[in-house]
Amino acid sequence: MKQLLHEEAAADRRGEDLLPILDEHFGVAADELPVVVEPIMTHRWVDMDIALEEMVARDPNARLLGVGGGDQRHHSSLSDLMSNAPWGRFRSGQVDRLNVATGPDTERATVGFGLHVFHHDGSPMAVLQRVGNPEYGSQARMEVLAVDPGAAAAMLAGLRDEAMRRSVLWRQVISFSGNPYGRSMSGLTFHRRPELPADRVVLPEGTLDQVRAHVVGLGHHRDRLREQGQHLKRGVLLYGPPGTGKTHTVRHLVSAGLDTTVVLLSGTDMQHVGAAAQIARAHQPAIVVIEDCDLIAEDRDHHFGGGASPLLFTLLDAMDGLDEDADVVFLLTTNRAEALEKALVQRPGRVDLAVEIPLPSEADRRALIHLYASGLPFSADAVSRAAGASAGTTASYAKELVRRAVLLAAMDGREPGDGDLQAATDELQSDSARLTRALLGSTDDSRTQPGHD
Repeated sequence: MKQLLHEEAAADRRGEDLLPILDEHFGVAADELPVVVEPIMTHRWVDMDIALEEMVARDPNARLLGVGGGDQRHHSSLSDLMSNAPWGRFRSGQVDRLNVATGPDTERATVGFGLHVFHHDGSPMAVLQRVGNPEYGSQARMEVLAVDPGAAAAMLAGLRDEAMRRSVLWRQVISFSGNPYGRSMSGLTFHRRPELPADRVVLPEGTLDQVRAHVVGLGHHRDRLREQGQHLKRGVLLYGPPGTGKTHTVRHLVSAGLDTTVVLLSGTDMQHVGAAAQIARAHQPAIVVIEDCDLIAEDRDHHFGGGASPLLFTLLDAMDGLDEDADVVFLLTTNRAEALEKALVQRPGRVDLAVEIPLPSEADRRALIHLYASGLPFSADAVSRAAGASAGTTASYAKELVRRAVLLAAMDGREPGDGDLQAATDELQSDSARLTRALLGSTDDSRTQPGHD
């Protein structure tokens, strides 16, 4: 008797749940239909949310329903939820939203858990959209309910194409470094594209033009290269002592490539080199920046314990896995070019251009001091004396030199002048500042080498 009453109560409750809505939508018992599951990579979540909203909006009678029923909804499949409908565990509730960054200054409230009920190309569909839940070890996914599984597969294929066309990663500058204070999306952080014109990059004459032509300019001829069967993917290596301007040059190249998608890798982020290559392939033209690439691409004879770093093979596979006509640049920097794996630097398509970023000449040191002292009243003679006294120093040194001159004046409560620049030079060139110079990348020994300038 109790069992009968329980079943009758369950049947009554079923009329108040979501299942009758789906039964009417499909014209058959919804809980008897197959479910097609589409896993979603975390950094594609917002793209799929945008695409699904666009697709659903084509049906003027579409509905977005929330699902109640307690915590079980977060880890139960759509099939499990429907099977629990008689016990009140598949009932109407609130739609969960998840705020996700879509750029360095924008965000979107995506559907974190909700049921879309709509028609696609005349076929009734229901899509349970759910973000991953680490607590239950679940992956982000969409679960599609359809009378015809083929129609569900076709809808998902169209959804993937639409998500790619509308991807928020197009022309963005991103990294895999999680930043709780920045605009992050599922392990990706969006960065503002730097604004660094060529006149703020001091390199030996012709160097910047050469690098820029290969990284940015070559893309302007992509159609001609493809027509004539020439490879478009390329690798550029910037090498030289620390502090000479390799990263500064990279920032300029990123600022110049306004139509490029840029993925930045450094330090522990290099473990994501495979994913970075996938993003670059899908969002070309693209640049993958790998700073201090010797950390993963050290020659196997130099590597501790013998053999190559495991990430070296990941890097080589990522570079080789791109199609020859992919407009993707791998932009690498290193302080130790001599230690790089030959398999990386001696094969076209991996590294096509290696450019030294050397210690600045005396003329370049003057230019650097003028650059960092922009708007400060240092005379040309004072700048020349400071540059002449700093052989073997780096761009980082010039920046610190100007900062110290300004600081000396500020401590005396006055505007900086030539005497402050000279005092800062004396301070940085003293024996007691040898470690500071080393930390700034300066090479004291080079000051005694003839012909350096």
